[in-house]
Amino acid sequence: MAKNLQIALIVLLVFIGLFLLNKSSQSKHKSSTEAIFPNDPEDIFKFLIQNGEQAIELARVDTIWRISGNDTLEIKPQSMNNLFEKVLKVNKGTIISENPEKYSKYSIDDSTGTHLAVIDFNGETVGYYVFGRSKSDYSRSYVRIGDDPNVYLADQNVTYMLNTRETYWGEKPKEEIPPPPPVDIPADTTAIN
Repeated sequence: MAKNLQIALIVLLVFIGLFLLNKSSQSKHKSSTEAIFPNDPEDIFKFLIQNGEQAIELARVDTIWRISGNDTLEIKPQSMNNLFEKVLKVNKGTIISENPEKYSKYSIDDSTGTHLAVIDFNGETVGYYVFGRSKSDYSRSYVRIGDDPNVYLADQNVTYMLNTRETYWGEKPKEEIPPPPPVDIPADTTAIN
């Protein structure tokens, strides 16, 4: 009877060991999502966006966003809203690759990726991201975050919101047309007689 108890105890320990090993293995493959920018958006004073040789800088002066080096265009509110509400809130999900040699495959290497630097009031970079388009799932993009060598699958495609054209971010101010001057109409004096 003691021998059967020892065998049962060994089998039980083997099952517990396999269960813990399986659970550990599953947790490595578990997909978790987390916003790429965890800081307070109120602390942001500048964005630098670069794609290839094209780049644009958006800077906040007091409460107004401006395109650096351009005083003829006013920032489009919807473009800035997309940057804050969609790009900075995109979630990183599953790790797609841990190999920096595959960056070009995911369009997130230095030459093909869209780079976004988020800078605070002190001129410090508080977020740095490289985005690439997914060739198989157009509703998602890839993202590399700061010094992290991993490539993550983002939960949506935000690359088109990181345009480097000034006309994407700004528009000419609408000219206010002054109302026409009042027209003096002489009173009809013949009707009084």
